[in-house]
Amino acid sequence: MGDSKKRRRKEASGEELPFKKQLKADSAIMETLKQLSASSSSVGETLTVQELKLPFQCREVADLSLSSVQSNIESLILKIAHSILSGQGFSFEVPSRSAANQLYVPQLDRIVLKDKSSQRPFANISTVRKSAITARILQLIHQLCIKGIHVTKRDLFYTDVKLFQDQIQSDAVLDDVSCMLGCTRSSLNVVAAEKGVVVGRLIFSDNGDMIDCTKMGMGGKAIPPNIDRVGDMQSDALFILLVEKDAAYMRLAEDRFYNRFPCIIVTAKGQPDVSTRLFLRKMKTELKLPVLALVDSDPYGLKILSVYGCGSKNMSYDSANLTTPDIKWLGVRPSDLDKYKIPEQCRLPMTEQDIKTGKDLLEEDFVKKNPGWVEELTLMVKTKQKAEIQALSTFGFQYLSEVYLPLKLQQKDWL
Repeated sequence: MGDSKKRRRKEASGEELPFKKQLKADSAIMETLKQLSASSSSVGETLTVQELKLPFQCREVADLSLSSVQSNIESLILKIAHSILSGQGFSFEVPSRSAANQLYVPQLDRIVLKDKSSQRPFANISTVRKSAITARILQLIHQLCIKGIHVTKRDLFYTDVKLFQDQIQSDAVLDDVSCMLGCTRSSLNVVAAEKGVVVGRLIFSDNGDMIDCTKMGMGGKAIPPNIDRVGDMQSDALFILLVEKDAAYMRLAEDRFYNRFPCIIVTAKGQPDVSTRLFLRKMKTELKLPVLALVDSDPYGLKILSVYGCGSKNMSYDSANLTTPDIKWLGVRPSDLDKYKIPEQCRLPMTEQDIKTGKDLLEEDFVKKNPGWVEELTLMVKTKQKAEIQALSTFGFQYLSEVYLPLKLQQKDWL
């Protein structure tokens, strides 16, 4: 009975936590983080497509004012009206966003969209409906420009459910329209619903209101869907911690990890949304802080990381504004499963689809560029094992914040 009580006291005090004895004092880890932060702030500006002088044309968009967007729409419609009046009917010239028209540029470390376009004629049975949707979206965007208001993608869909049929279709054409007009999607005043959250050592203004993210409780501050509302960013953080999962984010927020090691913690709760990607880039560029990523040890965790860093193929036309360069992969990595002695019962077997996704990623140029990523991904495919961040909870609910992350930071164990 006495031995049992003693064992429980040891577990409660954390003495039995694996690898905890390897941790140095927090002050020593802080010195490592200061060096990381200093090296990040000294990095020069990233290259642009124009500076590279690539052998092919690229299509990129820019932030435009509402009056410019309105003017571009009116010019396009006038051109179409002339075409109809001359008896030629009308057709939209739509930039191709197919995989064949996209390319990863190593010097930029992001995906770019080449300049190939296709026609979307109204007088063709295969494209008539999509042409009608394109015209309707242009009309709705023009209304938003005149009224100067924002709507969500869901609002846009419900303006003409009979025509759109499915929000996937209105969302896809919205991206086409953004590309056609040469502006970012946020310039169209159409936003996604709030999804991402941020907590930690960050103060910023949201539509004129000053927000202190250390005083937002465990839930943090919802990332504004309109990045134009965000300004005056201030921080004494040493790094930004990008977290894939909401559960891991909540653990770190409740443990006030950002007070022990000054940082800003951000998550999109899974797949990255546009607002979180814009917000992360804004923090990186304005605060000059390094970004460390904590994702699941599976192919989809690495895909999510790549969307933040290199861009998504769906929105390659806006990769210059949506990507955050030089994100470091902190964990959970395939090699961590053995290194931290994650029990077999906490590891999950990879499905055939997982393995295929992993092998496909190994063929991607942005993965090949980083030998460390190739090594980790090869190990994952070879062992056919994956694990969630929550697998670390097998050693204790707070193992993530008390041992795993501090030890990772201490050892500079990122790729």
